[in-house]
Amino acid sequence: MLWRRFLVRSDSTLADLHRVLQIGFGWTDVHLHRFRILKKSYTIPRMRLMEGHDARRVTLTDLRFRINERFLYEYDFDNLWQHEIRIERHDGVETGHTYPVCAGGKWGGPPEDCGGPTAFLERRFEAPFRVQEILDEMAADLTARDRDAVEDWINELLPWREWLRLDRFDRQAVNRRLAQYAAGDTRWMDDE
Repeated sequence: MLWRRFLVRSDSTLADLHRVLQIGFGWTDVHLHRFRILKKSYTIPRMRLMEGHDARRVTLTDLRFRINERFLYEYDFDNLWQHEIRIERHDGVETGHTYPVCAGGKWGGPPEDCGGPTAFLERRFEAPFRVQEILDEMAADLTARDRDAVEDWINELLPWREWLRLDRFDRQAVNRRLAQYAAGDTRWMDDE
């Protein structure tokens, strides 16, 4: 299971939480999203494309979550990504710490526009086999000394690298981007 654990301040807005999730999964906020909490929708208004409460005006404190309470974060409605968010604890803010912080996670985030959860799992399973096929064909062309064909195979192989790295989760990179976000540094949007 793909997951992330974040420590966020209770005065964070749902819009802040959206950005934390975008950073945590390595996404670029190019699709619509919404939070579904107690039968209400919360979103960041974008040209009136989505209806719901303004996520920029609602803090986590406002929602009065209980321990183990769950709600839904939906992202990219074409690919139907649905993430269950669970409140694990209510801790005080530690002085000297920057929030938000990623405390853990498993697997790299799904690439944008990969087709949704089912397509993601299928492609993730397919990746090592497809790479092996390409390498076998490349080796045959290398033996035949066909440089143009080898270059074509390399170009076909490059997009598959991302899929082979999905078992890795770089918490330090996520925390670096979260710190940039917390400091108001817009470079968090550029760093992937």
